[in-house]
Amino acid sequence: MNPSPKTIILEIRAGVGGNEASIFAADLANMYSRFASKEGWTVSILDESKNDLGGYKEVVLELSGEGVFDKLKQESGVHRVQRVPATEKSGRVHTSTASVAVLPIRNEEKMLIKPQDLEIAFTRSGGAGGQNVNKVETAVRITHKPTGMVVKCTSERSQQRNREKALAILSAKLESGHTSQTQSQLADERRQQIGNQDRSEKIRTYNFLQDRITDHRIGKSFHDIERIMEGNMDKIVKGFQVKSV
Repeated sequence: MNPSPKTIILEIRAGVGGNEASIFAADLANMYSRFASKEGWTVSILDESKNDLGGYKEVVLELSGEGVFDKLKQESGVHRVQRVPATEKSGRVHTSTASVAVLPIRNEEKMLIKPQDLEIAFTRSGGAGGQNVNKVETAVRITHKPTGMVVKCTSERSQQRNREKALAILSAKLESGHTSQTQSQLADERRQQIGNQDRSEKIRTYNFLQDRITDHRIGKSFHDIERIMEGNMDKIVKGFQVKSV
């Protein structure tokens, strides 16, 4: 039995909802980062793209520590928020989404990546990060030519470290894509037999007006939403652990 991965990549992207979706993506990144801190895990931002209001169009986090994959693997999917945005003057409730992808980084590389399949570019890092930023081309952008998949890493001070991390992310994405393709084929076969009876586009709804987070996969609701968004995710994590027993 293979040991559970102790490092994961968390990719969070704003979905529908414009600026509010970006703010929600930042809220999710903050929730996971605070939860990681409480668990004693290390957190680093590998890449980020912000909007003018401080929200994230996209952010890529690396989390490392004991139990990190087991406790967060259920977070993959579309998260939906229902609330009145701070910028909303009429008090109207908005519905926005953000997607989360959890990619385990394994010590052994299961996916063989051929050097000739890679296009590697080095650029200058942007944003805060020390005196080295914008002076040396340390940021790495790798394109996997057979799939068109692109990964970036800007967190480290050296080209080599960013290159190593970007390759690890690419390997995890390729492995995840291979697994997803197999699962998708099985799901298509199942739909042909029983029809598409479930709405799979969202896994969880965050309803601030009703102070409730509902996970649609396990059919459970959790209250005290503000506290959960501050990183106190224990109830949700335990809800999935109980479900899997």
